[in-house]
Amino acid sequence: MFAYDFPLLGVFWSLLMFALFMLWIFIVIWCFIDNFQRRDHHGLAKALWFLFIVFVPIIGVFSYLVTRPVAVDVVVVDE
Repeated sequence: MFAYDFPLLGVFWSLLMFALFMLWIFIVIWCFIDNFQRRDHHGLAKALWFLFIVFVPIIGVFSYLVTRPVAVDVVVVDE
């Protein structure tokens, strides 16, 4: 591979892969936390999202991020 012909590129490639892996772990953990803190779906929906993310991780995470409603968690406080 081209990157391993030059030592600096090999280090850069390794650091990039490590950063992307850590980003993936962060996104998966965030999806789990967000799923269990949501109040707009209960019990069975949370369990199904959990199983979907665990058994089909890439498709599960991206579908959760796309189908997640953003405006549900917004709380407006009048002062």
